[in-house]
Parts: sequence; C-alpha cells; structure tokens
Amino acid sequence: MTDSTTTDGPEAEATDLAEASAVVGPRPLGERTFGVLLLLLGFVGFGGSMWLAIEKYLALVQPEREASCTINLFVQCGAAMSSWQGALLGFPNPYLGLLAFPVVMTTGVVLLVGARLPRWYWLSLLAGTVLGQALIVFLMYTSFYVLVALCPACMVVWTIMWPLLWFQVVRGVQSGYLPAGETVRQLVVGNRVIILVIGYVVAVAWLMVTVGDHLVASFA
Repeated sequence: MTDSTTTDGPEAEATDLAEASAVVGPRPLGERTFGVLLLLLGFVGFGGSMWLAIEKYLALVQPEREASCTINLFVQCGAAMSSWQGALLGFPNPYLGLLAFPVVMTTGVVLLVGARLPRWYWLSLLAGTVLGQALIVFLMYTSFYVLVALCPACMVVWTIMWPLLWFQVVRGVQSGYLPAGETVRQLVVGNRVIILVIGYVVAVAWLMVTVGDHLVASFA
C-alpha cells in the first residue's frame, strides 16, 4: 500500500535539505521564525506605507497643513511626496506598499499555520521583493543627492526592505529554491545575521557620507 503522506518534487527536496542542514552545517532558518519575520516586516512596511499615503492625501486636501512626519527642513516628507520620483508609476509610491505588504503578511500567516507554498510562489515573491529593493535604492539615491532631505515615513519602509529581501534569499539557498554550492549555502545560512548587519552598516555609512553633515546640522 502506498503511503498517502509521501510527497515528491521540490517541496520534498526542500524539506530534506532543511532537515539535513539541521544535522550538519549551520543552523537553518526555521519555518516559524521565517513566518514571524514576514508577518512583522510586512506589518511595519504596511504601517509606513499607510502613514505616507495618508499624509499624501491630507497634503492634497489641506495644502497649508504641515505633515506629521516633518521634523525640520531636512527631516521631512514634503520634498519626497511632491517630487516626480515619489510617483514613478503615475500614482504615489506608498500605494505600492499598501498592495504588496499585505501579501507578505499573509504569506507569514500561511507559514505559521503550517501550510506549504510551491516553489513558483517563493520565486515570484522574491522577484517582487528584488524590484521593491531596487526602487528603495533609487529613492535613497534621490533623497541623498537630489532632494537632500530625509523622509521619516519613507525610511520606515527602507529599513524593513533589506531584511525582507535577505531572509528570502537565505531561505531560498537553504531550501534549494535558489541553486548554490555547499560552501555558499553554509556561508549564507551560517552568517545570515552578520551579513544582515553589514547591509545596514553600508546603508548608514552611505547616508552619513552623503548627507551626514546636513543631518547633524538639522538637529544642532
């Protein structure tokens, strides 16, 4: 009699790889941990997007109103909201977050209840996240070099996009969805927190080198 619980294909291979990595090599990223990360990062990203979307709406209906995310002339949302870079697709960029981050949160919930998703879904989610991170890098460049202003609500989204992308890469390499040799797999999985921190250090260094003097002067 055939065991009905036996599965074949990418999902079974991913499970085998994860189980094997628990025995030898670095400790793998757990499914529940990954689910919690997706849920929390999606929630924070959605909150930042909602904050900026509301401010954009209020700026349209009350042009004289000062945005709640305005701290001083340098740290404020007005420059970003009024620039063409703030509406690259013809509508405010935060609307993209309002559409995308609920998908991330739902995915986290699906993992937490123990369900499995196919390989094509993870690759699609990763592709969307890569595009989102590319947009964030472009907006960071715009803020540092063109607008010379920092948008607090935008920075909330900037902050969560890097771990959202990175932990998907870690899980993809760990499970075999993203092809990688054993050396690369152990490097990525075993040093995931260190590489995450390095990413933040690079971003902060970029900010301080380009607009650090403006930031310090704005609070002096």
